[in-house]
Amino acid sequence: MNIENIKFRTKVVEEDKNNVREILGSTGFFYDFEIDVAVELVQEYLEYGIESDYIFLFAEIDGKTVGYSCFGLIPVTKHSYDLYWIGVHNDFRGLGLGKILMSETEKIIKDLGGKSIFIETSSREKYIPTQKFYDSCGCELIANIKDFYDDGDDKLIYKRTV
Repeated sequence: MNIENIKFRTKVVEEDKNNVREILGSTGFFYDFEIDVAVELVQEYLEYGIESDYIFLFAEIDGKTVGYSCFGLIPVTKHSYDLYWIGVHNDFRGLGLGKILMSETEKIIKDLGGKSIFIETSSREKYIPTQKFYDSCGCELIANIKDFYDDGDDKLIYKRTV
């Protein structure tokens, strides 16, 4: 697979509901109800546009949507953004696409006047690759909220300054 052919788009289309479901489902990281929430964010954007407060970036290779991020300005802040979702289809993992997608997301946030990105993830062992990914992208672990998601499943909060 050649990621040199990667193209990015911010326009959200109806098919992105299926794209997001397929991308996140392929990873094996998410529960079905979590994937449903991610798809609902796409639907909300399709209904309300930028008024939904969500921004999407889709990565495509040879016309196939293979990754995406969803982010937005945190309400009542001037320049802090949440990264709600970032995912790469399992068939395209290990090629550096996640880091490229993160970098492109950071550029958009910076262009919008953003200074900080906040990211939440689970402390479960299954999420160690996710934690390592954020570490490798220069994110700093700034909080650990014990038993947030479930007993023994802490919420980890990372911060990336852009």
